[in-house]
Amino acid sequence: MATKPKTEFSLNQKIVYPSQGVGKITEIFKKDFQGQQVYYYKIYVEVSDMTVMVPVTKAHDLGIRSVVSSKEAQKALDMIGEDFEPPTSDWKLRYQMNLDLLKKGTIEDIASIVRCLYHRSKVKELPILERKLYDNAKKLLEDEIAEAMGKSAKEVEALLHAKLEPLGARAEKKNLLIDDEDDEDDEFADLDEDVKGRGRDDDDDDDDGDLDDGDD
Repeated sequence: MATKPKTEFSLNQKIVYPSQGVGKITEIFKKDFQGQQVYYYKIYVEVSDMTVMVPVTKAHDLGIRSVVSSKEAQKALDMIGEDFEPPTSDWKLRYQMNLDLLKKGTIEDIASIVRCLYHRSKVKELPILERKLYDNAKKLLEDEIAEAMGKSAKEVEALLHAKLEPLGARAEKKNLLIDDEDDEDDEFADLDEDVKGRGRDDDDDDDDGDLDDGDD
């Protein structure tokens, strides 16, 4: 019989699940797994209408964390408008770097992706996969900032736009040298299946449609 572990998160607490978004702990329960009683968090992610079951002992390894404070959310917003080193024109390197940041999932990492890809979009149109990555990161950022600051998604979207627009205007004014062979959509085809396969790390479908992050 499993001894109830000390849990980092509590019932009804809002958390962030990397790559998935803001979720809510709807239940902390135990069930049999390979002959042992294991404690789980049941997490509901509203943006995707998805329920995930995560072993309590694996939550930290999966990067699940508390929603940031209002002060940290404001810091991420301010970071969006700061000058930074333009992203590399090597699309493979840029895409992989941003994908790694998405998996880490801190609010600073997500803000970095949004800033990087918005800046790049003002230099040259983003290919399909990078556009999807940008849209996903932007939605994740908006949802967490809205939760942290008690604002609506529309309000946060306006705040982000106010930070990004001057950044984009500065990028457009710079005549940056662009490699014409960069960012070809067909060159992303070999990455597409890889991304789909890694979109929900460690998640297995239950018969009821829920996702269950089981122990190894």
